[in-house]
Amino acid sequence: MDIVSALRTFLRVAETGSFSAAAIDLGLTQPAVSRQVSALEAHLNTRLLHRSTSALAVTAEGEQMIPMARKVVDAVDALGEATCGDGGTVSGKVRMSLPAPLGIYMSDRLPQLLQSHPAMTVELIFREEPSDLVGEGIDLEVRLGAVSDGSLICRRIGWTTAFLVAAPSYLEMRGAPETPDAICSHECVCYSRAGESRIWAFSNGAEETQVRISPRLTANNSVAVHRAVLAGSGLAVLSHILVGADVEAGRLVKLMPAFPPSRLPINVVYPSRRNIPLRVRTVLDFLVDAVHQDAEMASAS
Repeated sequence: MDIVSALRTFLRVAETGSFSAAAIDLGLTQPAVSRQVSALEAHLNTRLLHRSTSALAVTAEGEQMIPMARKVVDAVDALGEATCGDGGTVSGKVRMSLPAPLGIYMSDRLPQLLQSHPAMTVELIFREEPSDLVGEGIDLEVRLGAVSDGSLICRRIGWTTAFLVAAPSYLEMRGAPETPDAICSHECVCYSRAGESRIWAFSNGAEETQVRISPRLTANNSVAVHRAVLAGSGLAVLSHILVGADVEAGRLVKLMPAFPPSRLPINVVYPSRRNIPLRVRTVLDFLVDAVHQDAEMASAS
């Protein structure tokens, strides 16, 4: 038995939840996938998957096996890439977690990368909260603000730029705040990111002011907040990626330009500096370059 191939097959079955879906992804027949998983279970003397005629689930032992299996497969992939040199083919799947605005920004650009590397696939996961990278098999994750997990490799790649915005229809009824203190008397729409939904921070370059608000509408996705603000629900602090075109078109108004929302570092984190597969390095380099192409994110001032 080729144990690396068997581990690769088991991981794909666990990710897709289906023998047939894993077979399509791996270019194998469904019986071949089933035989590889069964042989791996026999080799390890433990059941990795619960099977029935209508469902498939990973066992507790299988869940424990997943991060170890990924380490083995990634190490073998890295070894193969190292021996191939610069002429190696970029192949395999990269799972990348990002906040929704940056995920939208990257989804416009990733087709260019995929066209250059036909054997590679990318899965984008829109998420505002930190992930368990190893446990969930996430190769790269973008986090905003300070990263407290010292076990991860952290690389700052840019800075957030956000605007305080509202729809013209809302401003006609309630007027526009001119200072951060005036925000408290307005309707606010917030997205909940790491428990920060009730505090907005603003900076004029010399000092920072924090405003505690009582939002009547919150969402755990900034795209939903964007839609609500366009509908006239109130004020919101949103990424320039989401609202830049709306401001230019007059659908939203940028408020308090002299006291904009405070900026946060954009960090990309990953589990280890060692044995980074070529597919992951390729996506990481593309991500960094894409962020640096945006003047708002590239500049620290």
